[in-house]
Amino acid sequence: MAEIVCFGEVMLRLTTPHFATLADATSLDFAFGGAEANVAVQLAQFGRHAAFVSRLPENALGDRCIADLRGRGVDTGAMLRGGSRIGVYFLEPGVGQRPGKVSYDRQHSAISELRPGLLDWDAVLDGAKWFHWSGITAALGTGCAALCAEACEAAKKRGVTVSFDVNFRSKLWSLETAAATLLPLMRHVDVCIAGESDAVDILGVAPQSGDEEQRLPATARLLAEMHGFRTVAMSCRAGDSASHTTFRAMIHSGGASAFSRRHEITVVDRVGAGDSFTGGLIHALMRGDENQRAIDFAAATAAWKHTIYGDWNRGSVAEIESLAGGTGGGRIGR
Repeated sequence: MAEIVCFGEVMLRLTTPHFATLADATSLDFAFGGAEANVAVQLAQFGRHAAFVSRLPENALGDRCIADLRGRGVDTGAMLRGGSRIGVYFLEPGVGQRPGKVSYDRQHSAISELRPGLLDWDAVLDGAKWFHWSGITAALGTGCAALCAEACEAAKKRGVTVSFDVNFRSKLWSLETAAATLLPLMRHVDVCIAGESDAVDILGVAPQSGDEEQRLPATARLLAEMHGFRTVAMSCRAGDSASHTTFRAMIHSGGASAFSRRHEITVVDRVGAGDSFTGGLIHALMRGDENQRAIDFAAATAAWKHTIYGDWNRGSVAEIESLAGGTGGGRIGR
């Protein structure tokens, strides 16, 4: 029985090597990735018993994906098999002033054909303490959105903590459709991860004034009041280059807010950094961290992920703790 259950789509990731554009690439790097799968991998990396629930076709690609997830320590015992294909995304990594670009080929993927009643959530959540999902899964179709609602209701009945990352993707749905679909489900959510624009455009908070240290806590406080969230976390990055960025984050919980320190990052791969942030946050909250320690750990997990190629992060709890404490980057460990 897993202590954490993550539900969503895992896709085949095909990346152009050497910062090539898709139009110029003559080969593609092969891996897997996807928001909730990335969170499950991150939690397993930290020694948590994390399960990932999805649907994959009964073919060699589905077998390989499950094997790779298991190789990272993720429990795939509740994985459904069926459908004709795995979703695919093509990534052109950004460099310098050229931003990265993602192209999807995920229509009619195995998970998008799921409908309510096909998953026994009481069995999936048996013994779990935490359930995580994101807006990406709900965007895959009305059936997946209904399954998210079904899962959240089952989790709340069992007293399981529910976390949710807005994860808006404009290539999947409009802001209006996202808001109409997600807002009714927010009553089930305990921990919300949202960008500032997501909070305004989808979750219905009025724009706040002032600088970052004024706006973000005010926005998080309003989110908590409006939807009953116990905890709200928000990340903030800045930079005009795909190769360099700054990253910090904020948490609002128990009526108080705290910011992490700002990380200056040379980017290897930024895809999955937000999911690693979520995984770091869940791990910190589950071990009982107070606000400052929790957000420092989550932000350091995201910063570390920027230096790891692929969707799935590496790095031990000790290494992340060291970075969170301000150590790392300048010296070779020997």
